[in-house]
Amino acid sequence: MQKSLATYTLILAAFLTIAVFASSTQKEENSTKQNFTSSMVEKDIPQVIKSVNLDKDFSFAGEAFPMDNFDVKERLDRELSRNTYWHSNTLLNIKKGNKYFPMMKRILKEHGVPEDFIYLSVAESDLSNAVSPAGAKGFWQFMKPTGKQYSLEINKEVDERYHLEKATVAFCKYIKGNKKRFGNWLLAAAAYNMGGTRLSKEIKLQKGESYFDLNLNQETSRYVFRLVALKEIMTNPQDFGFYIEEADLYQPIDNFYEVEVKEPVANWGSFAQKYNISYRMLKVYNPWLVSTSLTNKSRKSYIVKIPK
Repeated sequence: MQKSLATYTLILAAFLTIAVFASSTQKEENSTKQNFTSSMVEKDIPQVIKSVNLDKDFSFAGEAFPMDNFDVKERLDRELSRNTYWHSNTLLNIKKGNKYFPMMKRILKEHGVPEDFIYLSVAESDLSNAVSPAGAKGFWQFMKPTGKQYSLEINKEVDERYHLEKATVAFCKYIKGNKKRFGNWLLAAAAYNMGGTRLSKEIKLQKGESYFDLNLNQETSRYVFRLVALKEIMTNPQDFGFYIEEADLYQPIDNFYEVEVKEPVANWGSFAQKYNISYRMLKVYNPWLVSTSLTNKSRKSYIVKIPK
């Protein structure tokens, strides 16, 4: 009896010890979680890695994506995920969008092109005057023959592929031509990426009727999905973990006046000094001036922006 009582006492003591230890451990874990959460708030950690939400409708230029098709869903998931977690690039594009989109949207609207096509410039150049290995230039990545076809001046002194307003007008004409040729905006975008002749050939060979029916090269098969992904992220950045203060967005360049230039300019540096600005700022406001001088033998009229 005494032995049984002693055994019972030992068991009870062990149980109480475990209970006390478990309670202490739980409190410590809760304290750690609270401290971690508090630390996250203090450090303002902006993003949690998680799957993107695909349980909604998606469209581009008013044309719906068939989200009941598993292939379409997985391809869109890929582009949304890649661009959501490509942090620095996506963050900078959101900031630059505030600077350039207002003017671009206005021009697209004036020419009857859906506003969603502003995201094509993001996909093509990250909203910069980029130069591709093949020689395509500017926000819209025009090759030289195409740029000239749409009335952009391109020579050793002037390259209007870098003139955002004029290049955007040229883009509108180009993409509307694609729409007329292929019948819808999704195929118009695909043709912009791979070329109309190649796309026509693939449509004929594959007997496809829509962009989603076609088995295209890797870049073009991802292209329209990337446009939609960029649209979703840049329209609703907080839904994807991007928290940007209004003050951190890049501002539109509208503090300038215009000067008409009809004569040759021997040196743009001297021209800039005349208006009390630096050569650098002259180029920032007029990136289409690609030389240090302007011959202008034909006495053509150029409009040069001068920062106030």
